[in-house]
Amino acid sequence: MLSHFCAATPPLFVLWIIMAQVAGQEDREKTTALKDLLSRIDLDELMKKDEPPFTFPKTLEDFEYAFNEYGQLRHIKTGEPFVFNAREDLHRWNQKRYEALGEIITQYVYELLEKKCNMTKEILPVNATEDEPTGFIYLSPDALSNPSKLLVLIQGSGVVRAGQWARRLIINQDLNSGTQIPFIERAMQEGYGVMVLNPNENYLEVEKPTKSPLPSPTETSDEPAEKRERKDDKEGKKKKEFYEKYRNPQRETETERIPIRENGSSEEHVLYVWDHFVSKAAAKNVFIMAHSYGGLSFVELMNQRESEVKNKVCAVALTDSAHNIWLQETTKSTQDWMQEHCRNWVSSPEPLDTPLEPMMPDCPRVSAGTERHELTSWMSFDSIFRFFSEFHAKEGEEAEETSNSVTTRSGSHKNKHQDL
Repeated sequence: MLSHFCAATPPLFVLWIIMAQVAGQEDREKTTALKDLLSRIDLDELMKKDEPPFTFPKTLEDFEYAFNEYGQLRHIKTGEPFVFNAREDLHRWNQKRYEALGEIITQYVYELLEKKCNMTKEILPVNATEDEPTGFIYLSPDALSNPSKLLVLIQGSGVVRAGQWARRLIINQDLNSGTQIPFIERAMQEGYGVMVLNPNENYLEVEKPTKSPLPSPTETSDEPAEKRERKDDKEGKKKKEFYEKYRNPQRETETERIPIRENGSSEEHVLYVWDHFVSKAAAKNVFIMAHSYGGLSFVELMNQRESEVKNKVCAVALTDSAHNIWLQETTKSTQDWMQEHCRNWVSSPEPLDTPLEPMMPDCPRVSAGTERHELTSWMSFDSIFRFFSEFHAKEGEEAEETSNSVTTRSGSHKNKHQDL
């Protein structure tokens, strides 16, 4: 029956076969175009098709946020804390918004250092030219001239800048727990000069110049230009139907980083500030407080300037330090010095100041009274200043004993001279 049908209607049967072949060819072309599309845009990119523009307010007021009397960030109209997920299912946009707010917070903390703490900005490198990238630290008015005590503050790694311990705490908790302001004010009240380091300010970020596109293979072929154009138009038209279904996701501006001379890393920065500021300060007793990666940078400083640090530094308070004496290859003498002069307050469920089992033969470990890494500095606040006071008192007693010993020897020599 089928053969009878085919014999009776051969033109229709041939037409049906031709249409099937054409449809199959079109499907293959569409499949090829779709594969080409997916090879150019990954699934994460496809999900960004409805992203709003990355344009955010430049001030806290425009963000409609402000710090209240307790140092907590609150919405001006609702009084609610900061909400990260301002728009559901747009994680990248929410993250960019959070980062934009973080940059405003950084400038806000700089203002607090200058206006509330009366600190001044010192440009690095000290001999910087006009056309090179620069960083900076903050100094109290007596940081270099205080003859007695100097406190040096070093934060961890990441986005935090001078005056901050943790951006997350500043935004979600309060200024006291997230900034170094309470430490600076307490130190000044107790007669310290203060230096606030900025170990994450390592480079200037500039936009990359746009590159000229490389010629395509078709542009270098021997095929006539007119024929190439017709071919490109045909291929482009087939793919365009698929590409138009998706909005091109926002592309972040490509940037390159120009390192700050002799301050291209946290370790370089701490060493540079030691050589150009701390070592030249008048203070007889230098105290250092370092959080997280700042502890690693301090240990690296000891590796580079061991004798100088031992002669000038009185005590070091670390909070959840990231240092490792094995990986950093510290000397036995450095480890012995750290045992005597350092203490590390680490995240732990134990009560504050509870002695903990040592993990390495360096500095004693005690509990910071919290299991949250970023909170270890704030939770150890009072304990750290007691630790410093104890060491300063000990140094004073030793100095007095030395002075008395010299006086006694001098008096004895004088009596012998009179007898003669």
